[in-house]
Amino acid sequence: MKSENPFFLISGPCVIEDEEVTLRIATRLKELTDSLGIPFTFKASYDKANRTAITSYRGPGIEDGLRVLAHVKETLGVPILSDVHRISEAAEAAEVLDIIQIPAFLCRQTDLLLAVAKTGKPVNVKKGQFLAPWDMVNIVEKIRSVSSVQPMITERGVMFGYNNLVVDFRGIQIMQQTGCPVIFDATHSVQLPGGAGTRSGGQREFAPILARAAIAAGADGVFLEVHENPDKALCDGPNSLHLDQLPGLLIQLKAIKAALAT
Repeated sequence: MKSENPFFLISGPCVIEDEEVTLRIATRLKELTDSLGIPFTFKASYDKANRTAITSYRGPGIEDGLRVLAHVKETLGVPILSDVHRISEAAEAAEVLDIIQIPAFLCRQTDLLLAVAKTGKPVNVKKGQFLAPWDMVNIVEKIRSVSSVQPMITERGVMFGYNNLVVDFRGIQIMQQTGCPVIFDATHSVQLPGGAGTRSGGQREFAPILARAAIAAGADGVFLEVHENPDKALCDGPNSLHLDQLPGLLIQLKAIKAALAT
């Protein structure tokens, strides 16, 4: 069941909780995407530096986190993506990561963008919740000024009032005019930032709807945070999908992608 031009999937838990859980989730994702012929990159954060509250779980940190990600990579042979928040982390992270992600809140930080781009690794920039799609051309130009590696852009919604995000699907085509692949982050787009007081809320029930709409709008890839038990996840549980939801959703996305090619 392979299409000529499949979308690609970036997926995994929001944050590394422990090595066993991380490897187990990655294994299930690899088995599923292999069976469906969908290119797959595993994502998990070693540090979430922008959590809502000081008491929120951030992750194991760069040293232990990169060790876990390296183990996943070596065991399963899958590409690895994680986010970098500080210039000082770029070189160390590049030793393990296949794709380095710039978080949405940091997408305009010129020195961070340049440091990550100079590693020579592909860069995935999450569009800030405060930016218009056409603003991303300036960010892409910063990366291209120091690297010949094609960057990627991820759409994750735009702030709409307080504690709410909306998605303008016109932005996918607008950002593709930069020549960059455009990914749609379906699970962060249903996040309610800070909506639960000391943590962010979310409406995970709407993530599949937005993912289907994004593929129909021409997105090159889909970003989905998943967990074995989202209600017990240590980060972004309210907007994460249960692993068991993935097979049906990915089959639907493949069907939509195939219909576009006819």
